[in-house]
This record gives sequence, C-alpha cells and structure tokens, in this order.
Amino acid sequence: MRKLLPRAVTLTAASLVVTLLTPSAAFAWGTDPGEGAKPPAEDSAKGTASGPELGAEVTRTRIVVTQSGGGTAKPSAGGLTAVDPNWKPPACWYEPLATPQQLKDATEKMKKGDLFSVNFGRRWGKDLLVDAFDKGEATFTDTPTKNYNVGKKGMFWRAVAREDRANDPEILDCSKNLFWQKAGTVPDDPNAPTPAVLAAYAYDKIRVPDTKVELKPQGKSTVNLPTWVWLDKAVFKDVTVRASLPHTDLYAVTTAKPVALHLDPGTGDARTFPASGDCPVNEDGSIGTPYTKGAAQQDPPCGLAYLRATRDEPYQLKASVTWEISWKGTGEAQGKLPNGTFETTQDINVQEIQSINR
Repeated sequence: MRKLLPRAVTLTAASLVVTLLTPSAAFAWGTDPGEGAKPPAEDSAKGTASGPELGAEVTRTRIVVTQSGGGTAKPSAGGLTAVDPNWKPPACWYEPLATPQQLKDATEKMKKGDLFSVNFGRRWGKDLLVDAFDKGEATFTDTPTKNYNVGKKGMFWRAVAREDRANDPEILDCSKNLFWQKAGTVPDDPNAPTPAVLAAYAYDKIRVPDTKVELKPQGKSTVNLPTWVWLDKAVFKDVTVRASLPHTDLYAVTTAKPVALHLDPGTGDARTFPASGDCPVNEDGSIGTPYTKGAAQQDPPCGLAYLRATRDEPYQLKASVTWEISWKGTGEAQGKLPNGTFETTQDINVQEIQSINR
C-alpha cells in the first residue's frame, strides 16, 4: 500500500530541486480555460526535496483584484502599513482549482516521475490521482470520485497560502488534500473562503497616492516662524479594491478612506500644530488650510515651526496619512480592518533670521 507523505512537512529550502507537473498553462496556474491568461508575476510553485520529504511554496491564488475609485491627482505610490502590528490576515484558505475535465486531462498527461501538488508539501504521482479520482478509492481523500466526476457540476479545490506566509506553520491548518466540491457551495471548514478572507487579502493590494504635502514657505523655513502644511481635497479621495473568487459568488469591496495626516518634524527642536501632530481631514476632504498672504505670524491649523536652523543636513519631515479601512461583500456581509498608514519623507531646510544692530 502506498503511504501518504506526513502532514508535518519541511517548508525550508532544500538542496535538490524537482520539476512539478504543469500539463497546461491554463490548468497549472488556475486560470479559466479560454481566457488566455498568463500567471501573475508573484505566483509561484517551487518544489524541493530533502530525503523522503517534499516541500513547496504554493501561492497560486485565483483571487481577482481590481482597484477603482480614488480619483487621486497624485499617482499611486505604495501599499499600507497596518497600524496594529499584531494583525495578520489569514495564512491560508481553500479555492477552486480545476474542473473535472481539467483534472482528468492533467492526470492523463502525467509522465513517470511527475508530481502533482495536492496540498502544501504533498505531491502525488499519477497512480495516486487515478486511484482517488478516477477509480474512487478513499484511501487518501475524503471525496473520492469516479472518472473525475466528468459531467457533474462542481470543481476540485485545493489549499492556497498567502505569498508572504508560505513558510508560516499556520498554513498547515489547511490540511485537506485536493478535494471535490459541488457547484454553488463552499467547504464546511474553518478555512473556507469568505468575504472577510477576500477583504483581508485585498488589504495589501490597496495602493494609495504619494503623501508629499504642500508647504508654505517653500524651499526654506525660518526659525520660530510657522510652516503651513496642507493637502488639497482633489489629491486624496477614497480608494476601493474589489477582490472576487472565480467559480463562486464570493467577493469583497475594501475601501480605504483618508482620515488624518500626521507630521513628524524629524527633530525634537520643533513644534507641531496641533501639538499632537495629527491634522484631521476637513469636511470637504482637504487636510489643513492653504497659506494666505499675511498669515505668516499666525499658528496654522496644520503645520510646524522649527526652533533651530539646519546646518549641513536638512531635517527629514515625515508625513503619514492614516486610512480607515472598511469592507462590504457577498450577502450584505461587512466589517472593518485595522487602519493603515502610508508615509513619505521630505527635506526641510531651516534658516535663521539675520539682523543688523546699528
């Protein structure tokens, strides 16, 4: 009797690299047949061998992500950093992988020595796939099928890991091997995909505009005189990201809304306005107030004042916008995710006022 590889697998790189089965581009990368889609650059499926164990990184998600909204005047610059450092999105979940005909075709094209990924670190040869899904033997699967269920509505599902957590032991919570799932249903499993899972996946796909702020005076600030800081309402608007899982009705629309600007002068020899350095978003979507002529001696609603001039190096003004994250999805599901921040740094030169005593 053939023995199944143990669940506790080695997830570190090993010295010997083996080639995994890729019978067709459409099937191997989990794209819909006929789409002509190419695998995303970040997708990976690497096989390694160390003694009797096989390990792999599997991040072949089928989730489709599109960003819309925002209407930002500045280009998207990068992703968000969660304010809560302890927050982690799900490490793994299950997704549809192949139709009955796709799995049958892939298995029949396998050659001696080819291995098929049925879970993290588990690779089956052709004989095991035939036994489980063609002959209907239940030795290594909870959902044996005859003739790969060709003609029936449904798909074979497999576990997927987040790319940045592919070596995290938590992915072993998704322990099911490749399995059959009827159309229109999701697995009865704690790691089944949900709108909340899709929303969390979309979190690090959010791209927000550059946070470079408008300053007055520009170029050089003057010791003890306020520098006004603002962001125009046309620059920052809500950004939305939609994540959907093909072959299911699952989707989530995650929205990032700018709610505050935080200023860090880059030196302790400075004051911020407000004192906290947190400038809220105004009702019209702007942050702070643009400088107007004659306001040089006034305290700005958002700004800072340096108390010491720069010498050889400029101060590094850090400006970070806080984005409030919420989502809505299938079946009126909704929720919130941790706020995110995006930070940029600007050089600030500060001069002293020169006076002459007569």
